[in-house]
Amino acid sequence: MVDGATAGMMFGDAGLKALGAAIAIAGTGLASGWAEKDIGSAAIGAMAENEALFGKGLILTVIPETIVIFGLVVALLINTA
Repeated sequence: MVDGATAGMMFGDAGLKALGAAIAIAGTGLASGWAEKDIGSAAIGAMAENEALFGKGLILTVIPETIVIFGLVVALLINTA
């Protein structure tokens, strides 16, 4: 296992910032995909029953994508610090 001082010497400050930004983007991307999977399947099931629910289903499947935008903002804040 690598401690903080050794990781700082291996990667440097810029490398650790890039690693933190990558973790922020990857984590939010995975969480968004996981949430969208469940919401999307429920929305498709609801639209199969009633086609009038298309607008609501579309809105509900787009909402998890905002999580990735928050991850992007965090990654940009990490890189500018």
